[in-house]
Amino acid sequence: MSEDSSALLSRLQHLQCHFTWDLKLDIDLKKLITRTEIDIEFHQSPYKGAGCFYSLLAYFRYLQDQREEALSLLNQSEKTIRESYGDESEKRLIVTYGDMAWLKYHDGDFAQSQSYCQRVEDILVKYPTGSSGSLLPEVYGEQGWAYFKVSRSSISKAIDCFRKALEVQTHDVEWNTCYAVVLFYGEQWVLENLQEDEESQAIKQLRFALEINPNNAALQCMLGAKLAAYKKYEEAESLVMKALENDPDNPHILRHSGKYLRNRKRLDEAIVVFERGLKRGDQLSSFNYQLVLCYKQKIIAEECRRPFSNREKVRKWRRICISHLEESVKRKRPFVLAWADLALLYAEAGDMSRAEEAYQQCLKKLPEVEEEKDCQTIHQRCGDFHLYHKKNEAQAIAHYTKGLLIPLKKYEWRQCAKKLKQIAERRLAKNRGDGKALALLGQVARAEGDSKKAAFFYEKALNYDKDNEEYLSALCELRLELQGSSSD
Repeated sequence: MSEDSSALLSRLQHLQCHFTWDLKLDIDLKKLITRTEIDIEFHQSPYKGAGCFYSLLAYFRYLQDQREEALSLLNQSEKTIRESYGDESEKRLIVTYGDMAWLKYHDGDFAQSQSYCQRVEDILVKYPTGSSGSLLPEVYGEQGWAYFKVSRSSISKAIDCFRKALEVQTHDVEWNTCYAVVLFYGEQWVLENLQEDEESQAIKQLRFALEINPNNAALQCMLGAKLAAYKKYEEAESLVMKALENDPDNPHILRHSGKYLRNRKRLDEAIVVFERGLKRGDQLSSFNYQLVLCYKQKIIAEECRRPFSNREKVRKWRRICISHLEESVKRKRPFVLAWADLALLYAEAGDMSRAEEAYQQCLKKLPEVEEEKDCQTIHQRCGDFHLYHKKNEAQAIAHYTKGLLIPLKKYEWRQCAKKLKQIAERRLAKNRGDGKALALLGQVARAEGDSKKAAFFYEKALNYDKDNEEYLSALCELRLELQGSSSD
């Protein structure tokens, strides 16, 4: 490396941009690109301007070695920022110019790289931060969105970035809005640890953000969702309805509002909202899938209310579900969960060849699923498929067990535990010495946190299957756990 390029590299390392933020991508790069493209395609953001999405996507394209595309996206970022902020653009261009400087450096265009470095340095001279360790709020903002987008494990860093921006501009509408958004998702993902009567930090921030930005539909939806979780339904209802009035064509508002209505069992209203999203022509499979969830709830309610009395209505709703799922899996970005539901619905309709095909597609795509809760749901659905339609108890047990071992105590987890218990008890009714059935009860008890009960069942299983190393290993671990808890 020449002396000039070495000096340039030192300047580059002092820039604040995607190349220097040490972004930890714990999500597949292609999926990150897809999500960022969706953000751009359906940009109805609670904050102004989409420039940061173009810059972030440019960085992802660089990581794919698509440098021409990255350059084009950075040019688009600059254009979008200038259109959005006019005379206030310069501070917003620090990150874009920093990315451009790095991109030119990697292309070997040192002159252009130095030029972009100089642009950043000139802006910082014009807008000093007052401290070498501090950044401009606009830079904290873009850094916060970068951390927020690339990894759930970076959510605390994203929150900290927006908090620092607010230390400089306490009542700024944008930073208060962004801070509320990342707190909302942060509590959903990793930070929620509250007593039932506590009000979350996200609720407090959402309320404040709405005080200074009262007609922001995204904030209204988020606050409505949080309040509903705390059973404050009257205020939640008012906020969700206001959000639909304020931004009736925003796909994100439609999705959140529809989910609120579905969770409140107002299925016909939810269906209207989700269908409005589909009519906009948005290529989002989530609208199809949300409609499926609505109709599935109608089917369950109908079957519970009048078993076997209105089969034609149930068949009609099932056909609607199948139609939406078929549309969903054709989309550019289908949900893997849609394949699992499609397998079950085909089977319920008596079309086992299509059911098997959908099930195989589900298994093929299962490794792509990132969310543990989605994996758990898929295994629960696959277990039902094998238990009720394939009559393959061994495969059903395998899927239910995988769902049980995912430590999210949601509805699907409880269903996996329930089905495993039912299978074990049915087997024991035929043969009290069924070691496999006793071990299943032990496994469920262990997952439920009852080590004493689990040890009891594994001991009984070993009485009938003395050389089973799996049972013996589990029993040894349980005895150590019980010994440790008793010594405490």
